Amino acid sequence: MDDFLQQWGEAAYTSTGFFWMALWAFVLGYIISSMIQIFVTEEKMQKAMGENEGKSMLLGTFFGFISSSCSFSALAGTKSIFKKGASFVSSIAFLLASTNLVIELGIIISIFLGWQFVVGEYIGGILLILICWLLIRIINPKELIEKARENLESGDDDAIDDSKDWKKQIQKEDSWARVAKKYKMEWQMVWKDVTVGFTIAGIVAAFVPDSFFETLFINSGQGNTDFSFFEILEHIIVGPIAAFLTFIGSMGNIPLAALLFGKGVSFAGVMAFIFSDLVVFPVLRINAKYYGWKMSLFILFLLFTALIGAALALHYSFDLIGILPDPSQVKIKDSTYFKIDYTFYLNLIFLGISGYLVYLGFFKKKDVEHTMSEMAPKSQLLERVLKYIAFVCYIWLAGGLMVKFFL
Repeated sequence: MDDFLQQWGEAAYTSTGFFWMALWAFVLGYIISSMIQIFVTEEKMQKAMGENEGKSMLLGTFFGFISSSCSFSALAGTKSIFKKGASFVSSIAFLLASTNLVIELGIIISIFLGWQFVVGEYIGGILLILICWLLIRIINPKELIEKARENLESGDDDAIDDSKDWKKQIQKEDSWARVAKKYKMEWQMVWKDVTVGFTIAGIVAAFVPDSFFETLFINSGQGNTDFSFFEILEHIIVGPIAAFLTFIGSMGNIPLAALLFGKGVSFAGVMAFIFSDLVVFPVLRINAKYYGWKMSLFILFLLFTALIGAALALHYSFDLIGILPDPSQVKIKDSTYFKIDYTFYLNLIFLGISGYLVYLGFFKKKDVEHTMSEMAPKSQLLERVLKYIAFVCYIWLAGGLMVKFFL
């Protein structure tokens, strides 16, 4: 019983710690998404990203690079630029860049895994974009793209008039009140998925032994670096399965990726695990809300196929030039999540900004209202089930934290 209570406390502490580490990225991403929806006119977005394919891909990649590393906020930002008229290719480039090419992700990877994985992350992110672009060119899903745009047509009432200068609009308090309303809606869209995802991550980290992950990957184990092609392929395919079991987004998965590599999983398998933050069920479900299930499944196919190709290319190219990393270089240490560091100060800053938006949107500007229907069909039963599961998660987390700090 004592062991269970200790693990319960550690699970709750880990869940809240992971969320604390990612909190500022969540807030930043949803603020950016809300601002795009309110201030960026469709005409300007189409000129920037909707016409020339090469230019649109480069711009989508650049905008993703300067965006948030959080998977959930990347999904919201991708939906925003696609809704405003950006091409499907540039939207996918934005999505992949914002989860694979951001600076803070590279810093975390360098701490836990080493420079080879940092190089692999950035080169792999570019490979993911190029492979998706090639697949889209080959398949040419025009009807699917148009249908996805139709699913996003609702909810434009709160956007500013395209004929007005955004530089003037950005100075008006009414416009920022609309941003605040959008910000609230983005959180309403995914709070259940976020709660359940982070809680599961803590439970897996505390209760599931390392040997469980080792059994998922054929011929893995400490000291083994010689894998056949089919063993590497199996690692790459199983990587997304392991990511599904521990899903909290790319940033939170890095310590778990280091654990897998330290236990002998191949470089390709670990890279596939890191890349898999966009091919798990919560992301599939959110994309279905935005674009419909057919497009959501098509995006899943694109990303999973690109993931396999990128991981294989990275493994064999690194092996060819002799820079495959050694599992013995990875040492996992217990994390202190709530220490006073840059994360602490960033969270304070963005919580302050979030508080101002709450004040502006719900107290100061009560007259600014808008309506918005669901962006895509969804299961009402699943929504209710997830809502109840999320409430159970809150009880679990509260109880675990009490056990850890008061018992």
